Amino acid sequence: MEFPAYLATMPMHAITEIHGEPGLLARFRLELRAFDEAARERLTEALDLAAELHRDDRRVREPYLNHLLRVAIRMMHHYQVRDVDVIVAGLLHDAVEDHPEELAGAHDGEDATAAALAVLADRFGPRVARLVAAVTNPAYDPERDKHVQYREHVAASLDREPWARVIKISDFTDNGVGVIHTVGPKVVSSATKYRPLVPVYRELVTRPDTPLSAPVKEHILGQLDLAEERFSAILDEPPHPN
Repeated sequence: MEFPAYLATMPMHAITEIHGEPGLLARFRLELRAFDEAARERLTEALDLAAELHRDDRRVREPYLNHLLRVAIRMMHHYQVRDVDVIVAGLLHDAVEDHPEELAGAHDGEDATAAALAVLADRFGPRVARLVAAVTNPAYDPERDKHVQYREHVAASLDREPWARVIKISDFTDNGVGVIHTVGPKVVSSATKYRPLVPVYRELVTRPDTPLSAPVKEHILGQLDLAEERFSAILDEPPHPN
């Protein structure tokens, strides 16, 4: 498939709408040019594993892999991340949460999540496994509000892992700013889930130990403002005309 020369400058949801998964894969490969051969091999291995684990998963209108590609591309292009462990963890950030048994295989009664993280540690190193663990949701108490528990988990886990913040912020941007690309009841449910996290991420982004440059942090804060505008448009009652 032929892609335009300006593919590297297109917004990722525009690539998704026009060129779909093949376009995002092509954009991912363009970003890989900034890395050496060993790094490209690791990133391609992580992409292949993510594609296999999520092969039957969908996000409303699209293959789930599109989301993972956008998260990784955003970190490489907009955040200028060159830490290969972080990008590998971005590609695999939902692997343990969504497919622990498939990832772990036979694990002799061991907790599937722990076994899946051990597999990632063996294949990609303990730091990748630790970053994925930081962005993997725990089992929630069914007696408590799941959205409240989700916010508590995000705040606690990202407090300890500055690089995991980078992954989760890219994930949040794709879900939050990208909420207008969703259809059906998920639009309201996603906005309800994610809106209270805007101030949480704003505080995390601006911390001195968050390993991003000042211009990148400003870019992310602008994206958080845009997400809040979109959540407001979805959830807030419009003013009544006089």
